[in-house]
Amino acid sequence: MIRNVSGDWRRVSYLSDVGALTRKDLLLELRARDTLPAMLLFVAAVFVVFHFSLPAGSSRLAASGLLWVAIVFTALLALGRAFVPEREQRTLDALVLAPCDRSAIWLAKSLATLTFLAAAEIVALPLFELFFHGLRGSTVAGVALADLGICAVGTFVGATAVVTRARELLLPLLFLPLAIPLVIGGVGASVVHGPGRYLGFLGLYDLLFALLCWAAFEYVVVE
Repeated sequence: MIRNVSGDWRRVSYLSDVGALTRKDLLLELRARDTLPAMLLFVAAVFVVFHFSLPAGSSRLAASGLLWVAIVFTALLALGRAFVPEREQRTLDALVLAPCDRSAIWLAKSLATLTFLAAAEIVALPLFELFFHGLRGSTVAGVALADLGICAVGTFVGATAVVTRARELLLPLLFLPLAIPLVIGGVGASVVHGPGRYLGFLGLYDLLFALLCWAAFEYVVVE
């Protein structure tokens, strides 16, 4: 009975830490208004530019590829800003030394980034349908699954890059190769008639890399 109570208390404490850290990041963004407006402007500009650049009647494959390129690079804007408040205010060491599980920092940052990315996609997906008429139910499902992998892996890579001098260069160099499977799975789910295997691939990617990032994050921030 004591073990059960102790285990329940630890789970509640862990979730409360994640919630507090996530709220902190969301409130900072609401006050600063740095990340989300840039993401919205970027993704809207991408669709407008390619709408007038691509020839009329472009294939669904080309349009889907454009959607996923826009999503990945829009996510990079959020990931590049994920640890900027702590870096600018020199509170990253204090955050790491806080009396909470360090994986809670990764999970909270991932959830905050996921919120920003989802907000940008609320604008991006209707624009994509308006300009290219290629939005399907499987596309939306693929975007939702890919977002989880993008935020999980991107936050982990962002924590690795933030302590280096070339962090603006290192983040995309580390993140983009890891995002290629997500783009392949997302494009496949958008264009094939039976998207189940691609959606399953995205789900497996999310599960595998979320577990790896959750387990390894402590060693990244400590080193």
